[in-house]
Amino acid sequence: MAAANFPAPKGLYDPGNERDSCGMGFLASIKGRKTHKLVQDALVILDNLTHRGATGFDPLLGDGAGILLQIPHKFFREVFSLELPEPSRYGVGMFFLPQEVNLERELRALAEKLVAVEGQKTIGWREVPVNTSGLSKAAIRQSPKIFQLFVEADAELENDLEFERKLYLIRKQVENFIGNSTSHKNAGSYVASFSSRTIVYKGMVLARQVGEFYDDLKNPSFESSLALVHQRFSTNTFPSWELSQPFRMTAHNGEINTVQGNINWMKARQGAVVSDIFGDDIEKMFPFIAEGQSDTASFDNALELLVLGGYSLAHAIMLLIPEAWEKNKLLSPTRKAFYKYHAPLMEPWDGPAAIVFTDGVQIGATLDRNGLRPSRFIVTKDDMVVMASEAGVLPVGEDNIKKKWRLEPGKMLLIDTEAKRIIDDDEIKDNMAALHDFSSYLKKQSVSLQSLL
Repeated sequence: MAAANFPAPKGLYDPGNERDSCGMGFLASIKGRKTHKLVQDALVILDNLTHRGATGFDPLLGDGAGILLQIPHKFFREVFSLELPEPSRYGVGMFFLPQEVNLERELRALAEKLVAVEGQKTIGWREVPVNTSGLSKAAIRQSPKIFQLFVEADAELENDLEFERKLYLIRKQVENFIGNSTSHKNAGSYVASFSSRTIVYKGMVLARQVGEFYDDLKNPSFESSLALVHQRFSTNTFPSWELSQPFRMTAHNGEINTVQGNINWMKARQGAVVSDIFGDDIEKMFPFIAEGQSDTASFDNALELLVLGGYSLAHAIMLLIPEAWEKNKLLSPTRKAFYKYHAPLMEPWDGPAAIVFTDGVQIGATLDRNGLRPSRFIVTKDDMVVMASEAGVLPVGEDNIKKKWRLEPGKMLLIDTEAKRIIDDDEIKDNMAALHDFSSYLKKQSVSLQSLL
């Protein structure tokens, strides 16, 4: 799908033919231990994925890179001038704001207004300190002002998932405003993340520059138990701050070749969507997938919609990227029934694609059923998991390695930092298949063409 800042089709050029092949990975503490070392090691992984990116005429101008981390509560308590609530009772929005002062003020005012409309409380804004000394002149010219918006959860919200949904509604409405404003679109207005669980630091920088550009990431108090990283490679595409990855839940290597059909089907079912969770607020989320995004951003939109709409992270991934099941004689009847039941609900987002994903508690990776993107991982004896688009991205002593392996087509790797364990692919999918009696549902609700002859 063509991104908003691509040129219009002309001659042999068609923005719909854009493709990429990036570097991505994650680092996670199985036991959920939050450390600054994990953040530093994740930046090492990102640096070692530099060869997965590209530069143009200017060797300092890259396609974009970034890192997704857990909200660093200890760090924010130290550096933010205003008092913060307890963890999960406040969210942080990472805003790319226009350099033009009036546009910046307009977007800030809108965000604060929407926070109030959704029943939450604005705590304040924090300007993110950055170091532009190593950036290319072109990247600096396009760079936005970067601010964090801190929002306190309404006391009546029972849990952090309810709060996540409120932050999502606020962000979607800000995005819709930007999408309908030529001035803001052209000025690069964007919300990189808005969550009580995770935060994204990214930009049109080289992989090694992410940790240099964002001063926050150097602070020893900045801790996380998981990190998701991405180095973008855009063949014949046009780098921008907003198209760099990670997005809010995912990063991706490859391309979603079915993306236009996926987007069309998501549009088609908008009018029929009903949600007990969102109620009348569902219309605030339209469009589910915004116009002018990359294939990964579109997938990310679909994933967060399912997860915030009530699906577990693993369940949502299985809907979006199912394994090859229809003629697979090795799959159990219950698992086949699961996929067959869900097939009319969601079309496969087929690649070749390797996806890493997280909701801030669980983190994992999957290959689509074609299996044409490399994904290697190791599990260490000190309970760390390193996963990336190739081996060797983080130096680990051989005596500390418990397991080495690779993702297989249609398979999933999942770490739960609350349960403090790796959840095996078979366990994940067998549990999902056992959620309901899908075989019985199919018998009651489906009609085969053969029976009508």
